[in-house]
Amino acid sequence: MNRAHCIATAIAFSSFSMAALAAETNSPKRPSVEQLQKVIVSTSPQTRVDAPDKERITARRIDIVDENGVIRMTLSGQTPPPIIDGIQYKRAFNVAGMVLYDHKGSERGGFGTADVEGGMAVLALDHPAMDAIGWRVSPDGDVRFSINQAPPLIREPRLGNRLIPGVQTPTRIEMAVAADGTPAIALNDQQDRARLRLTVTPEGYGAIEFLDAQGRVIHTLAPEAHRQ
Repeated sequence: MNRAHCIATAIAFSSFSMAALAAETNSPKRPSVEQLQKVIVSTSPQTRVDAPDKERITARRIDIVDENGVIRMTLSGQTPPPIIDGIQYKRAFNVAGMVLYDHKGSERGGFGTADVEGGMAVLALDHPAMDAIGWRVSPDGDVRFSINQAPPLIREPRLGNRLIPGVQTPTRIEMAVAADGTPAIALNDQQDRARLRLTVTPEGYGAIEFLDAQGRVIHTLAPEAHRQ
């Protein structure tokens, strides 16, 4: 092998090594096969049954429990009153659907239909003692999705040092489509007041609205409106 060929080979090998290193560097970080093998439960899990035990089950309530007997899910035509840190409180109105519980038996979310005038579809996932996110489809057609700030966890000695539910906390983000079809995404301040809102005007222009503490729109950005 002559010197020129050796140099060419060295350059090619170097380029290949750099390319491989770059590819490795740019690859997303992922667990190794060895790590995955340590947490594999089965490579052929059960995903179906040959035949259902029954074609139809009729019940007022079905509870799913874990290996410790703790109720982790309830499916019911009248869901039980919410349990927060071991204490059960009255529900504002009946909800038919499914409730999820944590390993201590506290409610952490659910979905269903609420028995209010006209009917309402609802879904929520909870902080330990307060709704965290919630969907609501109202009878008048108003649809809302809210994200709430986590409230402080306050314990009350007179309740056995249990968590206080319903501690006031602001909704920080709310997305809505009003009954008249107007869409909006609002960002709220610590006092639960909308201060920035993304919307579409009745004329069909995209707009960003800035609001003061009293809820008045003090400035609107709607570039397309000014081009007409």
